[in-house]
Amino acid sequence: MKRENGSTRPRKNISVGLNIANRRHHFQEGDEEHAVFLSGNEPLVTVLREALTRDKVEKKKMYCTDCKARDLNRNCTNCEYNITKNGIFSETKSFIQMIHWFRDDSLLEGHSAPIDKIAIFDEAQRAWKKEQLSKFMRTKKGQSHFNMSEPECLIEYMNRHKDWAVIVCLVGGGQEIHDGEAGIAEWFNAINEHFPSWKVFCSDRMAGYEYARNSSIDELLFNAEVHKCRELHLSVSMRSFRSELVSAFAKAIIDGDEATAKELYPKIIQADSATNKMRYPILLTRNLQTAKEWVRNISHGTERYGIIASSGAKRLRADGVTVPKDIEIEKWFLNGKDDVNSSYFMEVAASEFKIQGLEIDYAVVVWEADYRYLDGKFTYNNFAGSSWSKVNNPIAQNYQKNSYRVLLTRAQQGYIIYVPKGNPEDVTRNPEYYDQTYNYLKKIGIIEI
Repeated sequence: MKRENGSTRPRKNISVGLNIANRRHHFQEGDEEHAVFLSGNEPLVTVLREALTRDKVEKKKMYCTDCKARDLNRNCTNCEYNITKNGIFSETKSFIQMIHWFRDDSLLEGHSAPIDKIAIFDEAQRAWKKEQLSKFMRTKKGQSHFNMSEPECLIEYMNRHKDWAVIVCLVGGGQEIHDGEAGIAEWFNAINEHFPSWKVFCSDRMAGYEYARNSSIDELLFNAEVHKCRELHLSVSMRSFRSELVSAFAKAIIDGDEATAKELYPKIIQADSATNKMRYPILLTRNLQTAKEWVRNISHGTERYGIIASSGAKRLRADGVTVPKDIEIEKWFLNGKDDVNSSYFMEVAASEFKIQGLEIDYAVVVWEADYRYLDGKFTYNNFAGSSWSKVNNPIAQNYQKNSYRVLLTRAQQGYIIYVPKGNPEDVTRNPEYYDQTYNYLKKIGIIEI
């Protein structure tokens, strides 16, 4: 979406929003095309900031503009490369921000417009509806008269620029997972009702219920200028670069669609003709040590591996692995094999909340008893105190189901599913909680090691 005085073509490959923000951020003072990358995903923001900061620190250690040469030992005090990590981190924070911090800036008195004229919103479909945001503003911010959805609030903030502004919305259809999330239709409603002077550029594939609910884009934007562009649709997932079928396979598994999963599995793992190795290995085991050894052996160099599990995998600690609510996710994702806090040690598992929007190369995916297969269908369970109980709330069930959708799509190059054997002497780890899940995965044809 864009508002302008002149004319600019919409950008291709808007999925590389972070690259756009980073590139535009480095413009010299006085240039107008500053950009900011915004996300509501705190682990993603944390890891991106830390990764970019570390990268810049290393580059500044290596090159000095005064001596015009690489010099790792010299401490030059007269050039731009003499800067602290804290200084670089502050700079990085300015163009990778949590979306609610950016939103809250718009409420500050005298804050006419952001310095950024290009705002890139990651997962824009998860912006809040009017009811959700208004309630939050009343109870948490003391804004008793606030009456806007998050898309309307964010567009209004960018609309304060007097000449031009660009908003890039990175959107996934049907991915609203929390109560109060608006979907892309709310952005269209805000444009149509309050900002009809803005031009809208969107994919010509943005149709169907998962995007526009029961309305068409033309119906939602009848009051605005709309340009539909084929180039704005990313048709192939960038997450699993070795197989575009992985997401469909994950969906089939958690939906209990055994026939589709059986059909997709051999297509995903089929051997590469050049190496005779699986293109994207997906394996199964009931031995955690075997799973750990597999990811260690298949990875090379700095390829990252680790254990991921649902936040409901409370009995995984019997295997010596914890799934804490809070972890230092930047250390888990970025630190090396010499750091016990890194994913490489496989002592701490990252949950769906911590790994959402992020990927590792190879994963041990734990299938716990919270989402267990029983008599031909999946059941929903929660562990609290010292026992399991059924989850009957449909919304909670959907979140639980989606947690496994996330886990099965976080590995870029392959994963192994670990289904515990349980323990007949431990009522919380009854083998019956795991056996039917394991048998279901075996029937699909997943190779066991």
